[in-house]
Amino acid sequence: MPFRRAPFVLTPPSFPIFVVSLILAVLALLVHYGGVSLPLITARRAFDVLAVAYVVMLVGVLVRRL
Repeated sequence: MPFRRAPFVLTPPSFPIFVVSLILAVLALLVHYGGVSLPLITARRAFDVLAVAYVVMLVGVLVRRL
């Protein structure tokens, strides 16, 4: 059931959006705290990847049927 407040209708994100966001967040945390070396995500870009994961989740909550 969506939660409605003024112009926003908040819906739970779809499962694929949730999984993509979770994978990006876990990869960023592993690179930053776990010392894992990935070619696309460097330690300097870990925060950027974590922010992208949050934006993906935000879009999944704000946009219906996504």
